[in-house]
Amino acid sequence: MFWAILVIAAFLRLFLLGIKPPHFDEGINGWFVDQMVKNGFYQYDPTNYHGPLHFYILFLSQTLFGRNLLALRMPVVLASIGSVWLALNYDRVLPRPVARLAALAMAVSPGFVFYGRYSIHEVWLLLFSMMFILGVIGLWMKGTTYYLWFAGMGLTGMILTKETYIIHVGCALLALPLAWFSRTLAPVDQAEPAEQRWQWIDLTVVSATGVAAIIFFYSGTFFHWEGLRGLYETFHAWFHTGHNGNGHEKTFFYWLILIARYEWPICAGLFLGAACLRFRELSIRYLAITGAGTLLAYSIIHYKTPWCIISVVWPLLFLFGAFVLIVPARRLYLASVVAAVLLAASLLSSIVLNYYRCSTFTDLTWDTSKGVVRNLAAFFRSEPYVYVQTYNDIYKLTTPVLTLAHRDPIHYQLVGHIIRPSPYPLPWILGDFPNVGYYEQGNSPPQIDADFLLVEESRIQEVESKLHDSYYTEPLTIRPYQDTSKLYLRASVFKEFFPGQPPSFVGHR
Repeated sequence: MFWAILVIAAFLRLFLLGIKPPHFDEGINGWFVDQMVKNGFYQYDPTNYHGPLHFYILFLSQTLFGRNLLALRMPVVLASIGSVWLALNYDRVLPRPVARLAALAMAVSPGFVFYGRYSIHEVWLLLFSMMFILGVIGLWMKGTTYYLWFAGMGLTGMILTKETYIIHVGCALLALPLAWFSRTLAPVDQAEPAEQRWQWIDLTVVSATGVAAIIFFYSGTFFHWEGLRGLYETFHAWFHTGHNGNGHEKTFFYWLILIARYEWPICAGLFLGAACLRFRELSIRYLAITGAGTLLAYSIIHYKTPWCIISVVWPLLFLFGAFVLIVPARRLYLASVVAAVLLAASLLSSIVLNYYRCSTFTDLTWDTSKGVVRNLAAFFRSEPYVYVQTYNDIYKLTTPVLTLAHRDPIHYQLVGHIIRPSPYPLPWILGDFPNVGYYEQGNSPPQIDADFLLVEESRIQEVESKLHDSYYTEPLTIRPYQDTSKLYLRASVFKEFFPGQPPSFVGHR
């Protein structure tokens, strides 16, 4: 069962990994890695809201395997699989059936799979927060050095990953006295912490290792010592963004809406969490309180992006698995059937989302004038996880350009003009093309004609009045909420991709 769950998790995360184009954030992250190559280190910016670790891991991956989408995504895929492996290893502090059901739910979850195939920071936050919580529970129950390392390295990893670590650490620490106090309301099996078997030298070594890693990465591997100030400066910018939303503000119930749409085992975990006092295992009560507190904290914050859900709701997966502990024996078979149906629905939703609708944007809005049935239909047709995702439209540009370059490296010298704001992920995808320029806010290249151009809608007339060559043209929309750009491919260079077609635009000669 252990290995079967890991194989399922690995298959869902690795199969057709390049099926969707790079996300906006993936393009940004890749671009940061390109700057590291030029500068020699990552210059941490506290207003970027993300720690440096992810960029150094991507730098290593791209150095070893090249600038390609698989190298960009593979480290996060391995971290996502590692999170499932870690969930399985929670059987050290939880009953084994609980840990395995939770791991299976994580393995097939639409959200955990979908964002486990993205090169973003949240998967690392998931992995390290799971390490930290496992360490805290293990110290309470067993008190060994083994769990001290889990807690210490989990905390270090969270600090190196994202400023929101403060929420997870705060909720985890607040949950300790609440879980301990719950024993006065209902009995538990292990009310008092175990004798701590680690020595002060162990704590010193763990602390020194964590502090050294934090200094090493935040200081730009000792080339940017100002980055250490970002450890506390980031919170000022983050509090401001979290309050205002900055275009990503969502309703208080946003996470519950996503859970209802995709994560049915987690729905069951929420209901079981309400009955957490029925569990005699203090560790399960602790996970219930931590999960509820984290969900509440993230709900209060106005700034919400859907990929954060994987680091928010994971403790509820263990509550889903904990049904085996409180369901009466005579009803356990029926409860297991219900759990199997929820897992099957989760797997089906995961397959549809990740392999059929992974770049299909549908907004989470419904026409209330059409009635409840119509609203429910729209609700289940929506794909709110597909958020700011690059459209397949981008292949109209990248496929012919990269095909020529891979066939003959001389085509890396193609001249391109991207005349529009916010063109990511193109700066990373076309990062090996030295003659591609990016122009916005009214800026223009000195010579408008190029091998390819991508022009924002408001500047098409201006650009076309200055073109002299013949081009094949197509509309191209990079991602949702952007205007449709116009793509120009020089006819003499790209004619093989338009067999038998005359150029659709002829310039002024």
